[in-house]
Parts: sequence; C-alpha cells; structure tokens
Amino acid sequence: MTAIETPTTTSEHDTGQVTGPARVPVPDGRLMIGGERREALSGMRLEVDDPATGEVIGTVARGDTADAELAVRSARTAFDQGPWGSMSAPDRSRLLRRLAVLVDEHRDELIDLESLDAGKPVSATRRQDLPAVTDCLEYYAGWPDKLSGDVVPARSDALTYTLREPVGVVVGIVPWNFPLMNATWKIAPALASGCTVVLKPAELTPLSALRLGELALEAGIPPGVLNVVPGLGSEVGAALVSHPDIDKVSFTGSPAVGRQIMRSAAQNVTRVGLELGGKSPNIVFADSDLGAAAAAASSGVFFNAGQVCSAGSRILVQQDVYDEFVELFSRRSRSIKVGDPFDPDTRMGPVISAKQLERVTGYIDSGVRQGAVLHCGGSRLSGKGHFLEPTVFTGVDRTMKIAQEEIFGPVAAILPFTDEEDAVAIANGTSYSLAAAVWTNDLRRSHRMAHRLRAGTVWVNTYGHTDTRLPWGGAGGDSGIGRDLGEAALANYTEAKTVWISLR
Repeated sequence: MTAIETPTTTSEHDTGQVTGPARVPVPDGRLMIGGERREALSGMRLEVDDPATGEVIGTVARGDTADAELAVRSARTAFDQGPWGSMSAPDRSRLLRRLAVLVDEHRDELIDLESLDAGKPVSATRRQDLPAVTDCLEYYAGWPDKLSGDVVPARSDALTYTLREPVGVVVGIVPWNFPLMNATWKIAPALASGCTVVLKPAELTPLSALRLGELALEAGIPPGVLNVVPGLGSEVGAALVSHPDIDKVSFTGSPAVGRQIMRSAAQNVTRVGLELGGKSPNIVFADSDLGAAAAAASSGVFFNAGQVCSAGSRILVQQDVYDEFVELFSRRSRSIKVGDPFDPDTRMGPVISAKQLERVTGYIDSGVRQGAVLHCGGSRLSGKGHFLEPTVFTGVDRTMKIAQEEIFGPVAAILPFTDEEDAVAIANGTSYSLAAAVWTNDLRRSHRMAHRLRAGTVWVNTYGHTDTRLPWGGAGGDSGIGRDLGEAALANYTEAKTVWISLR
C-alpha cells in the first residue's frame, strides 16, 4: 500500500481555525475479483477526493459492464462449485469471526481511511463506525449453525419439513455516507447465510471496501466469495443489477436510484431489498426534558454533516415551548466545531463533494425564497474543502421543500405543532417512513405515538440509536422495502424449501 500525506487543511468558521495533517495508508486500488487484484478491463481509473480539501488522494480501477460480468461469474462459480457451498456452518462462523478480529486489529488504519475518504470526523468514526462494523461481523458469525428449518406435521402418512437455504449470488450496493458500516450490513448476513457477494461501493468512497476485501482473503474466506468492484453506478452498478445470474440485490441509497434498480431487476424477477431515504420527524412535546431533547436533536441532524438517511431534519416542537426550544437548539448549533476530520475536537466535517454542497445550499436558498426564517448558519466556510455551517430554519411550513424533501446535509427545519393529532399529521405528511422520535414524559402518549407514526423505527426520549440485533428499514414509500440488520436481515439471503417424504 502507498502512504499518502494529506495536505494540512485550514477552515475559517465560528470556532476558529483547525489544521490536521494525517498520514493514511491507501489500499491497492485495483478491483478484487475471484480473490485476485486486477485493473479494470478498460484500463480506466476513478479519482478519489478528500472532501476536507477537495484534492485528489488517489485513484481506483473503474469497473464497467465487462468487469461486472467477471465478478458475477466468479461469485456464481464460488457458490455453485467452490468450497463455500459445501463448507460447514461452523467453519463459515469461524471465518467470519476471524474477519471480525482482523477488522479490530486494523481499526486505527480503517478509522483513518474512512475519515480521509468520506470526510468523517475521526472521533465519530472511532466511536461509532468501527465498533458497529466489528459488532456486525461478530453477530452474524454466530448465525450459520442456527439457520434451521422446521418439521411440520402436515399429514400422518408423510414426513414434511422445511429447510433454509442461501438464495445464491448477492449484489450489495452501498452509499458514501457510512461506507464500511453499510458494506458490512450487506456482507455479514449474506456470507453467514452461505451466499456469495459482489460488492459495489460508492464511487466517491471505495477505499475502505477494497481494504475489507483484502482482510476477508486474509481471514481465509475463499476466492470469489467476496468480490469488490468500484465504478460508476450507471456503468458497473447497472450491469450488476440487471445480470440474469444475480439472485438478490441489496441496495442502500436514494429513492430515485432505488426505483431504477427495481425496474432493472424486474427483467429477471430478481429479489430486491431497498433501504432508501428519510425525512425523519423528531417530535418534542411540552412536557419533555427540553435540554435533553435539544442536545439529541442537534446530534440527530448534524451528525456526519447531516448525511444520514435517518437524520432528524424535521424537528416538530409543541407551540407552548417552541421559542424556548429554538433558543436551546440554536445555541448548541452555533457551538458545533466544524473543520478538519482529523482534529479530535472536530464535531462536524465537510459534506462529501462540491456537487453535494451545491445541492444543500440550493435547499437553503429554497427555504429562504419560500419564506422560512434562516435562524442561524447557512453559509459556506472559507478555505479548502466542502464545509457548511450548521443551519437552522424556523417559521417553516409543512409544505415547504425543506420540510418535504431529503436534503442530506446539515440543515434543520423546526416546525410548530399544537397537539398529538397535529403532530401525527405533520410527521406522516411526507413520502418517507424510515424513522421518527418522540420526546415526552407521558408514558401513555409515547405508546400512542409509537403506534401511529409511519416509521420503521421510533425512538422515545432519545435519537438515532441502531444496533446490529434490531431490524432497520423503512415502512414503504421513498424509504424503501425490506430490512437490514437483526435476524430479519437473514430473510434477505435465505429462502424456505419444503421437503415432503411419503411414509406409505
């Protein structure tokens, strides 16, 4: 691997200047297909940028249709003819546990790599991303010998039972906001189920996925079981999801791309799981602990610069405490230290790219044009990189774009409501259904709201927690279908087979 010296970054913002040179090892940028590192057949490469500086940190091979064909063929061979299909469940468990150990042993390298590639504050990556990756691998390592069927006494003259078998070859397509964590959410349950995988990382953040592929081989996972093919979604991604030898597509990303994937997969009636967007409501009732609610709401919308599918970007506050909450929340927003991801004191890094920065500032302009009050923030920060101030809008109407559409940036819209009915109507009044939160000290109200909110996850008196053991996904609409994580995710990668043996 080549060591890249990232340039010192300097950003002017409300908390002063920070600098953060870091020496980060960058993985071999070639594709991983069939256990071998290889250049794309076209010879093309993609540049990889550092969001904190806007400068190129390296290149990776740019896969296309021909490389997708090789990767699918490799995964199909490994599933149908290789040792993976005949390997015992305890042996698969041991290999997944070995991979978890290697990830933990290389955690400092992976943390730095993830922070460099995605612009994520190193403190947050160390606290959340890497522990979640290791936990996911360890959790699913315990499942292979527990994927059992049932004996069903359908008739007295027959032995009837079910088996749970792997679906086959899986394509995992993951986004750039949590590159390594989202990759593991696909890989770990698929491998535990006995499937083989072709992983297509986001073109903006391919580095940690390539390194994970190297560690998988080091752990002893056979060649072809995990293939990693960076490239553009319109090229290698499109070729993968429409391939007739694919048995399952698991995608995390935007609703627009999710719809394209469903259309492409429909040609071959390929199974599809989609974890898509969010416009999650964070509902604060007057009887709640406003200080705790404001603190959690700030993390809920500004964590990872707001580039979180479940970001609590709509904060609904009961009218009686609206002004008090706005003051508490704004005070916290102004205190967030924005800057170099490698500064351990940084709490918010850059957005991922210049294109995403333009998108987010476009929404800020829209909010102003439509009559919302720009309460604080809203400006780009001077210097290199794609930095934006934490931004807070008040006076937001539920019909405005900033209250209806996913911004995927550090922009909060605070809306007033009157009572439970009003809160539910506003909360359920978008096309999204990923997550929601309720802040109240009324136990009965918390249960009523949890049942009435259209969301795959509802938090009460907290925000944003996930755990490998709990299912994660939307309740339809633009938040997608299916579940990652928990035992529920194993249904994505296994299918039931009925066996009927006549006893006559």
